[in-house]
Amino acid sequence: MTLTTSIQEFQPADRLDGIELSEIVRISEQAARLRAQGVDVIALSTGEPDFPTPSHVVEAAHRAAIDGQTRYPATAGTPTLRSAIATEAGARPENVVVSTGAKQVLSCAMMATLNPGDEVIMAAPFWTSYADMVSLAGGVPVVVSCPATQKFKLTPDQLEAAITPRTRWLLLNSPSNPTGAVYSKAELQALGAVLQNYPQVWVISDEIYQHLSFVPFTPFVQAVPELAERTLIVNGVSKAYSMTGWRIGWGIGPAELIKAMVAVQGQITSGACSIAQAAALEAITAPQGLLAERRQAMRARRDLVVEGLNAAGLECAVPDGAFYVFPKTHAKMATDHEFCRFLLDEAGVALVPGRAFGMPGHLRLSFAYATESLQEGMRRIADATAKL
Repeated sequence: MTLTTSIQEFQPADRLDGIELSEIVRISEQAARLRAQGVDVIALSTGEPDFPTPSHVVEAAHRAAIDGQTRYPATAGTPTLRSAIATEAGARPENVVVSTGAKQVLSCAMMATLNPGDEVIMAAPFWTSYADMVSLAGGVPVVVSCPATQKFKLTPDQLEAAITPRTRWLLLNSPSNPTGAVYSKAELQALGAVLQNYPQVWVISDEIYQHLSFVPFTPFVQAVPELAERTLIVNGVSKAYSMTGWRIGWGIGPAELIKAMVAVQGQITSGACSIAQAAALEAITAPQGLLAERRQAMRARRDLVVEGLNAAGLECAVPDGAFYVFPKTHAKMATDHEFCRFLLDEAGVALVPGRAFGMPGHLRLSFAYATESLQEGMRRIADATAKL
């Protein structure tokens, strides 16, 4: 008798329908593969500062390792780091959770609060991971288009129209990835006035680019303190301190929300890396003069890129923060994806199409790169568009 066995084909969970590696990562990895093959590619696609982590931060991590800070940390974060974050924000330590990057803060918030069918309002263009985080948690992304004509920002009328009985969160990002848009205090207050009428709607304010604002920056809870008890602030050290690989972010919010998020985090990663937390503590408590220096460098890079793109025929507004520009695609190209493919093939420049951020017809370019790379990238883009 012959026995036969069959291997059942792998079936992913239903929650993964439509969710895959982000287009930003795919493009960056493609650029890396091309460079490994000897192709001359300039990748301006990744939101990662080229500056090194400050030396005093690295030294603090070294000291922590030597001193034996290598045991399991508390799930919510080390007491010293939570206290430092709370002090800076005018909060209490129990209002703070430290996570393995701001991305985990957002994911834990969604997992801790969303029931199937709950809605999260987000303004497009938005960071590509937002919608997938909501979907993975069983929620429904409610995308509101905010075009360049309104400076890529959500208006009070749009917010009012998007709210339903199932709305659980409004997700804001200022300064914005991918546009660099920064909400003014008055604009935040106008959105807050709408939310006063909808007590079931909470706010997530992603302020990870706070220290990379080229205009006065107002945290959401300072603009609308009356909503503080239903607001989660998201921040971290990745962008401002050039610590992307250290993976430390944090959330600041009502104690009961933080408690629920810690419960989720405890079943995923437990506490964030103890050595990285020591580095983050040094970053935010040491003298902060380096932030202004690096912000000024980013401003100069921004101006270089905006001038270069407009000269190449790509309509590009001047962003108020972060380190991205979001120009329109070339008029002679049918789609943003095709134009990005054209630039990669013709000019060896990797950018991200606007469709990845919920707004086709645009491109995202990161200027968090060395001036020489940006100058060469602008030259190549100009040469390529001249052929269209």
